[in-house]
Amino acid sequence: MARVKVKTGYVCSDCGAVYPKWQGHCSACDAWSTVQEVRLPSPGRREGFAGATSSVTLLSDVQFTEQPRFSSGSEEFDRVLGGRLRPRLGDPDRRGPGRGKEHHPFADHVPRRLRPRGALRLRRGVAAADRRHGPGGCSFPLDRVKMLAESSVERVLEAAAAERPEVIVIDSIQVMHTAGVDAAPGGVSQVRESAATLTCYAKTTGVVLILVGHVTKDQSLAGPMTLSHMVDTQVMLSSTEDARYRLMRTTKNRFGPVNELGVFAMTERGLREVKNPSAIFLSRTDNAAPGSLISVLWEGTRPLLVEIQSLVVTAQYGTPRRLGIGLDQNRIAMILAVIAKHGGLVLSDQDVFVNVVGGIRVLETSADLAVALAVVSSFRNSVLPQDLLVFGEVGLSGEIRPVSNGEARLKEGVKHGFTRAIVPKGNAPKRGLSGMEIIGVADLGEALDAI
Repeated sequence: MARVKVKTGYVCSDCGAVYPKWQGHCSACDAWSTVQEVRLPSPGRREGFAGATSSVTLLSDVQFTEQPRFSSGSEEFDRVLGGRLRPRLGDPDRRGPGRGKEHHPFADHVPRRLRPRGALRLRRGVAAADRRHGPGGCSFPLDRVKMLAESSVERVLEAAAAERPEVIVIDSIQVMHTAGVDAAPGGVSQVRESAATLTCYAKTTGVVLILVGHVTKDQSLAGPMTLSHMVDTQVMLSSTEDARYRLMRTTKNRFGPVNELGVFAMTERGLREVKNPSAIFLSRTDNAAPGSLISVLWEGTRPLLVEIQSLVVTAQYGTPRRLGIGLDQNRIAMILAVIAKHGGLVLSDQDVFVNVVGGIRVLETSADLAVALAVVSSFRNSVLPQDLLVFGEVGLSGEIRPVSNGEARLKEGVKHGFTRAIVPKGNAPKRGLSGMEIIGVADLGEALDAI
């Protein structure tokens, strides 16, 4: 293919903003030293594709994706997507290698619902499928999924035009390149133009496009941030601290809710759904210890029970430490200040450590009261009941504010055997709840009296 005329431009590596000349500060995202010189293609490019030199091969021959919303076959994956897959939907998986993307149960179910045609480009697909299809593994329809080992966008789309797939998976977008851009694959201009060409094809043909991407070591997007704006849905796949589980969360979704959470267990045969995520985060020891308490978070459209742990010890090195894992440290400092002001407990000479068990990150305020009571429990060296459930938002004046979906949170606790709960008065059901003693509190003082 003949090269088109290119010109020099300056692009911010963080947000993708284009400038006519170099400057040290990006006015679009307020970042410094991120503007880099790149080669930009002439406008109007993206029609016509070069002839493919690689051939499309049935994965079963080598040794390894739907129209108005259809199910992926994985309830957890469907939940994260806000229901089901839709045509013209891009799902970049924004976490690094080794998270289990090729092992996802989505691959087990979608091909069974499609005609035996498709075009995939998966670098590790063959090995992943071989593990999933081995003895004791799931039944993977190798004869109904096709793959194409190609990194040229034009050749991939030419093969897609011939094969007419219903789902295209690109793994990964950082290795793709398009003609007319004088830059190495993975660069800002190559990633941006490759993604733009692929999404343009998806929107004009109605194919479901799934882009797999990666992040750098500091968890920032590898490539221009404009990649996030090009897709309809952005999904993050991360591992927990013990590496046994994978957490899938949406951070952008034009067709459903955001911050929905899907939980999967990593096994030797790939990812498996966790139907009851609360159970895996409630594996407490038989011997109760001070500073341990159960709270209920609201993740997307369902409640999730998590254990909040706190450790309060006398500071040994001057300035007391405030450390939180899974929680905002600024919010921990605020809760400690409220405890000192309205609870009468001075912790200025104490190191305070707070942890959310299981690697879950708390993104809402419903765990405030649980954190406060866990800190007091550890400070007083007093064990709290194992069947106690606590949630509520703590205000600066010491009031306990109600949170959303209070009754649904309580019912989730009853389902897991909890018989007592300390909640905001606004969340206490007027008729009570069968099998649970509910204590409604209006401020921090009442909550401390209750324990």
